[in-house]
Amino acid sequence: QVQPVESGGGSVQAGGSLRLSCAASGSPYCRYDMSWYRQAPGKEREFVSGIARDGSTSYADSVKGRFTISQNNAKNTVYLQMNSLQPEDTAMYHCKIDRSLCASGIRVVDNWGQGTQVTVSS
Repeated sequence: QVQPVESGGGSVQAGGSLRLSCAASGSPYCRYDMSWYRQAPGKEREFVSGIARDGSTSYADSVKGRFTISQNNAKNTVYLQMNSLQPEDTAMYHCKIDRSLCASGIRVVDNWGQGTQVTVSS
């Protein structure tokens, strides 16, 4: 079962940057649609950004223009470059593998990573 493994969280001051990584642990011969979500204390988990196998991307309005999602298909890794971070970006960031495309076809995966903490101080 393919699992996402996140890294790259940390603490920064407002206006700073961080880059998160998410590696899919599955077959190197498969490709994955992956996305990032975040959950702040006392709030529901919310969508941040997603990237499909064809490279198409989507973003929540709150991060457009500040966050950039990208992928390295050779490594089955997705990156989230976060610039101009603000205190309201503080949350646990979770990577999710949405779907896989392997030789056997497309399959819904919906596996979540453990998360990586991002803390932005003012």
